[in-house]
Amino acid sequence: MTGALDGRVAIVTGAGRGIGREIAQVLAEAGARVVVADSGVSIAGAQADPAVAKAAATEIGAGRAVAFAESVASPSAAKALVDCAVETFGGVDLVVNNAAILRDAFVFKADAGDWDAVIRNNLSGPFYLTSAASAVMREQGKSGRGGPRGYAWGRIVNIVSSAGLYGNFGQVAYASAKAGLFGLTRVAAMDLARAQIAVNAVAPFAATRVTDTIQPANDAQRIYKERALKIPARRVAELVAALCAPSGGKITGQLFGVRGREVFLFNQPRPAATLVRDDGLDPEALGAQVAAAFAGKTVDLSTDLEAFNSEPVV
Repeated sequence: MTGALDGRVAIVTGAGRGIGREIAQVLAEAGARVVVADSGVSIAGAQADPAVAKAAATEIGAGRAVAFAESVASPSAAKALVDCAVETFGGVDLVVNNAAILRDAFVFKADAGDWDAVIRNNLSGPFYLTSAASAVMREQGKSGRGGPRGYAWGRIVNIVSSAGLYGNFGQVAYASAKAGLFGLTRVAAMDLARAQIAVNAVAPFAATRVTDTIQPANDAQRIYKERALKIPARRVAELVAALCAPSGGKITGQLFGVRGREVFLFNQPRPAATLVRDDGLDPEALGAQVAAAFAGKTVDLSTDLEAFNSEPVV
């Protein structure tokens, strides 16, 4: 690695395993010191194990990484995590919101407690951490951290999911949280632009604990899972590091995907067609006019597994 991130301090949540672990490793290889934040819970968010974060930090190396084993799904824990970075390494410049749990169920069977847990961990947690860390980043910019030409080190990368963009059967809580996380990305990018803090989202396609949970209902889903399990998580980590590098500073508010050596730039919701409706229509007539005007332009209900059911370039 080039040392492109020398002097930076990174926080990576869910960094004990999988994609988060690879992100922490690659950022450290590029010169950053890393707070490995991971409570060690199962994919469902149960059975916390502080040894997970400690083991990952130890592997990255003494002086290069430190473990933080609390869940960041509360404002106080998020602040404690930022304080840990500042007290241990002198600041915080890079934040990667990667931690996620999964509690799948069809919407008509979903448990309200499971919904709350997924939203709290996968969406509220990133908000708490983004809020706490960006406040510190802005003050660092005012104090001259990173040099006299303005604070150009600040980066926030949110790990989203194609499930939040396309949808998938039985993932109402997970998809909703990930869709919300992209909304958080857009607004944070706007709010932090003057402070030169870039905020982007990345949807990963790689072998993860989430991929492992896929229970194929047909041959297409089985093939998708087999392909996904062949894709190394490091490719995702390399794009995250690129967005955190100096060359990534002017890229903000964007949505990327990574599948092996493929990097996707997703479009974002904008009007696809416009209808100037007739006046004085009753609901039935207006519905007919809408259906006729937008025929052939609406989006189908294909899932993310179907949309990306092709051979990846690994």
